[in-house]
Amino acid sequence: MTYNSRIASLTICVAALTAATLPANEPPLAAEHEDLGISIQDLDGMASSWLPGELGLLPETPVAADNPLTPEKIDLGRHLYFDNRLSMDNSMSCATCHHPDHGWADPRPRSLGFGGLELGRHSPTVINTAFNGPQFWDGRAHGLEEQATGPIMSGAEMNMPSPEEVTRRVKLAPEYKGKFEEVFGEAATLENIGRAIAAFERTVVSRDSKFDEYVGGDASALTDQEKRGLIVYVTKASCTACHSGKNFTDNKFHNLGVAQEGPLAEDLGRFEVTKDEKDRGAFKTPTLRNIAQTAPYMHDGSLATLEEVVEFYNKGGGDKPGKSDLVKPLNLTESQKSDLVAFLKALTGSTPKVEIPEYQPLPEEEDKLASGG
Repeated sequence: MTYNSRIASLTICVAALTAATLPANEPPLAAEHEDLGISIQDLDGMASSWLPGELGLLPETPVAADNPLTPEKIDLGRHLYFDNRLSMDNSMSCATCHHPDHGWADPRPRSLGFGGLELGRHSPTVINTAFNGPQFWDGRAHGLEEQATGPIMSGAEMNMPSPEEVTRRVKLAPEYKGKFEEVFGEAATLENIGRAIAAFERTVVSRDSKFDEYVGGDASALTDQEKRGLIVYVTKASCTACHSGKNFTDNKFHNLGVAQEGPLAEDLGRFEVTKDEKDRGAFKTPTLRNIAQTAPYMHDGSLATLEEVVEFYNKGGGDKPGKSDLVKPLNLTESQKSDLVAFLKALTGSTPKVEIPEYQPLPEEEDKLASGG
């Protein structure tokens, strides 16, 4: 049965059931208890087999064909991910803007880059990026391997002047002695640094939320409020128009009309990559898994809470030109908004517990310290 025929069948069944059980002169339901066409009992019966928007359990983590995972490569990537020495002034690592203590993201609206200067966008979470297609808000990187080295070479971020300087530092670091030869069969290169970091990032996966337990067959895993929120999500709020699939994202780019100010006023989003007018002001749909841990929200970090996000969509998004036709006023009631937020919080699962490595100064830095430089 196709997706559309399933929706049609479900709608017909619910409509018939409603018509058969309500007297003809029955007054309409109170606004706070609006009939959305799916009852909690209906939801419990369908959750483990099919949900609108193809929501469900995540598949196995995808791996790049040219970058197979090994324990040694993942551990090498872990060391590189947290290593401040991969920035020009030894002050930043990948974890500076994507820290496990903050949902593998940044609690600041916009991260601080090289020299403490504010960057242009909010740092998205690393959680489940293995399931993404294009990486970054504008999709300029095609995969995790390409994404991993982007910030290292960015003048606004880690500010390394050349691939040669990156590999020079890695070769000097005692922690990496013999590691690249062991994992890749050759000395460190920028490409293999990216592959190792990407291998580690592919282990940062969340797949055991209350929602996952629910669709896995445990009808008691979600509260009634969370179930009502899921019903709102797939019906009146139309969240699956963009946040669909097992990772709660269509991996596409949409203009939400977000009002951009200050340094973000001219952020053209996906357009900067494609030069296609339909992409002007469009940004990638983020995953909603573990969304409760990754505030603030939107590409500019302008919304501080999930309640603010729901209200933003309820009002029909922002007012900037080019807003997607998918973004329209939702007319949710107060209880529906609360239920939706409760469901979004039920998408929080665990992520790997990671030991942050300790690093020794590079030999040249020890010489500077000894000479008082």
